[in-house]
Amino acid sequence: LSPDCSFTCHYRCRALVHLDCGGPPGAGDEDDGNEQVLEKDTNVDEPSEWEKTELDQAQVEQRIKEYNSQINSNLFMSLNKDGSYTGFIKVHLKLVRPVSVPATKRVPSLQAGRPHPQGVKRRTSFYLPKGTVKHLHILSHTRASEVIDALLRKFTVIDNPRKFALFERSEKDEQVYLRKLGDDEQPLRLRLLAGPSEKVLSFILKENETGEVNWDAFTLPELHNFLLILQREEEEHLRRLRHRYARCRQKMQEAL
Repeated sequence: LSPDCSFTCHYRCRALVHLDCGGPPGAGDEDDGNEQVLEKDTNVDEPSEWEKTELDQAQVEQRIKEYNSQINSNLFMSLNKDGSYTGFIKVHLKLVRPVSVPATKRVPSLQAGRPHPQGVKRRTSFYLPKGTVKHLHILSHTRASEVIDALLRKFTVIDNPRKFALFERSEKDEQVYLRKLGDDEQPLRLRLLAGPSEKVLSFILKENETGEVNWDAFTLPELHNFLLILQREEEEHLRRLRHRYARCRQKMQEAL
């Protein structure tokens, strides 16, 4: 059990876990201060005006031309013959919890006459660096859930994709608006409708905080670990409760 991040693992697995726990919780979060202040009065999940816009083929072509004329890079959008279009989206990864990636440890074979080493599949966890950004080249019909899958593959993250969610972020009247995208929403379409401005629209990958825990998204070792943690918390709660009642009982007896 790490004293800083409270990460718990089996004692035999300690050597396989690599976490950056060099500082106390909250250290290095100075950059997020302004955004947290802005988001205090945020209207979450409020749809933007462009999300309701429907475009025909001619309007899509015109929007793409306008979009390409406003960018200062080679990340252009292209119209395909079948009416779809391709382009790039920029996703900011703002994950507060560590992610799991595969780790292979090479060990020599125990059987004589087999010179080839044998690979043992393991997993390790680490925090993604702050400010991590990824550009993805996607289609107009690429769904938000597919974007999450692609991001996890890029970073070889083996956690369940349902643990994460894609958000759109926009600024208006000195307020920050965050909205979680549905699985079937099309991020490139939103990018085209909003234009290239990151202030008008940007994409963020965050933990999927739904208010309800989706236990199906966890592996069996994780679930067993959670049960052990719950048991320890329950035992500690009962110990404090018994101690409090024992003190009350003692004071009553002293008064008598």
